[in-house]
Amino acid sequence: MNKLWKKGDTLDQRIEAFTTGNDPQLDVALARWDVLGSIAHVRMLAHVGLLPPEEAQQLESGLHQIREEIAQGTFRMEEGVEDIHSQVELLLTRRLGAVGKKLHTGRSRNDQVLLDLRLFFRDQIARVVRKVAALSRLLLSLADRYAEVWMPGYTHTQVAMVSSVGLWLSAFGESLSEDLYQWLSAWHVTNHNPLGSAAGYGSSFPLDRQFTTRLLGFEDLAWNAMHAQMGRGKSELVVSFAMSATAATLNKLASDIILFSNANFGFVRLPDAFTTGSSIMPHKKNPDVLELVRAHTNRLQSLPAQISMLTTNLVSGYHRDFQLLKEVLWPAFEAMHAVLDMYRHVLPQMEVRRDILDAPHYDLLFTVEAVNELVKQGIPFRDAYHEIGRQVAEGRFQFAGRLKHTHEGSIGNLCLDQIARKLQRVLDEFAFASVDRAIRALEQAEPTSG
Repeated sequence: MNKLWKKGDTLDQRIEAFTTGNDPQLDVALARWDVLGSIAHVRMLAHVGLLPPEEAQQLESGLHQIREEIAQGTFRMEEGVEDIHSQVELLLTRRLGAVGKKLHTGRSRNDQVLLDLRLFFRDQIARVVRKVAALSRLLLSLADRYAEVWMPGYTHTQVAMVSSVGLWLSAFGESLSEDLYQWLSAWHVTNHNPLGSAAGYGSSFPLDRQFTTRLLGFEDLAWNAMHAQMGRGKSELVVSFAMSATAATLNKLASDIILFSNANFGFVRLPDAFTTGSSIMPHKKNPDVLELVRAHTNRLQSLPAQISMLTTNLVSGYHRDFQLLKEVLWPAFEAMHAVLDMYRHVLPQMEVRRDILDAPHYDLLFTVEAVNELVKQGIPFRDAYHEIGRQVAEGRFQFAGRLKHTHEGSIGNLCLDQIARKLQRVLDEFAFASVDRAIRALEQAEPTSG
């Protein structure tokens, strides 16, 4: 097996297979980021005089060639290559000879993988945040469409007070906007540059770490080399909390839709094309898609516990335990994207019934309205409460008034514009544009100056 650390000794094959695990397959997701990080590293080495300009140009040209292969889908991890770092260096050495071996100057696989992961996380966070924001806006748009479609609200899973489809949907829209603050925290934690920290104790080379920080579009440097190394596991944990919080919101929405599409409720209906049938019951239309959304999001909510258990009781410094974090996080990101994409596909086509409260068993929803009407007539609240309670107990309660909810966030005043502004405020705190500019600049195959 091709290893950057191998010194000619022989490793037991079973040990080798066990310790390598799934890394070669999982590392493909880091390929683009490993190459871009290497381009920044090469430019820095030339900048501080550790690489002659012509050699730096050869390395950068070779890296851009690999980058193109990754973009075109022709890049492959070769059999027997341990990780993405080994594969990239192997290709460069094969194509450039001894110059390719200079790529690793002033760098360790420890800070290299830290960098790859932070670039990968930063990209994934940006993708998730944009999808969460799009889903939030969709929910607010649907809430506006159904603002005056009344439905029961529940406490203790019992019919409680009058709600509306607009209130229900916009609640999730606003919840998602607040979930983005968790992603903002993850963004800030991962947006610090660990490159140059080497194995966690710095380097005797005169590296310019602020130079690579600017090239890679990081908002700051992970200044302390040991702290940068301790970011492994911590970054993953912060990301997992953001994912778990968002999954909790998405999970509750799936549970609601599943319940409300039940024939005993019938508030909403999924198109037939979105449901599955039964092998023996001809009438069945099962909401499997949302049940799987619920299952995925339940599993995502366990992510912080999984990350914590993989990283607990570890002293400072690098540990091979960290390798398994990828096996947990990669599927989690895939599931998060799939769930967000599925919601944006399903929700616009979900049908909403507009006469929900016409059923007589919802008459008691209006007891609070009746109490409030008596209070407005000057009757003390507790007396009004007991009067309406007697009417309910005696089976003579009726409400002929009108709903008059006007305060902020009520069924008569959803404040959708204010929620949209809240969403935009948190989005503005992500520096997506500056990061995108930095990455585009690195991807431009321009001559490297010394």
